[in-house]
Amino acid sequence: MAVFVANESGVEADEVTLTALARFVLDTMKVNPLAELSVMLVEQTAMEELHVRYMGEEGPTDVLAFPQDDAFDPSAPDSGEDDPTLLLGDVVLCPEVARRQAAKAGHSTEHEMHLLCTHGILHLLGYDHAEPDEEREMWAVQSRLLTSWASARAAGTH
Repeated sequence: MAVFVANESGVEADEVTLTALARFVLDTMKVNPLAELSVMLVEQTAMEELHVRYMGEEGPTDVLAFPQDDAFDPSAPDSGEDDPTLLLGDVVLCPEVARRQAAKAGHSTEHEMHLLCTHGILHLLGYDHAEPDEEREMWAVQSRLLTSWASARAAGTH
C-alpha cells in the first residue's frame, strides 16, 4: 500500500504520522494492498480555490476527496491483477481550517487532522453523508477507526 503525503500548506505537520494513519485506515478497511493514496496539505487560499472549482461553494473547507480509479473496487482482492497501479485517489486537507475547527471542538489540531484524513479516505471508499442513514453509517465507521487508531498508538503498535 503506497501512501504519499505532501505538505504544501506552510504549516508544520507530522507527515509520518499521517502516512501511518492512512495505512492503518486502508488496512483496517481491507483495501487492496496495491492501492495508492495521495494526501496533500494545502494553504487556505488553495483550498478555497479547490472548494469553489470542484464543489461550487465559497470559502475554504477542511477536507476534499478526489477519487481516481472509479473502475476498480478498492476492497476486491483481485482488482489489481491487470494493472499493478491502483490509484485510490487524493485527500486534500487544510491545516489552517483544521486548527480553527479543533479549537472550537476542544481537541488538538492533530486529532482534527486525523479525523479529516480518515473522513477523506472514507469518501474515496464510497462512504457519504448526504442522507441521514449514510451519515450515521459513515460517522460510526469513522469513530471506530479513530478509536482503533488511538488504541494502536497508545499501545505503541503504530
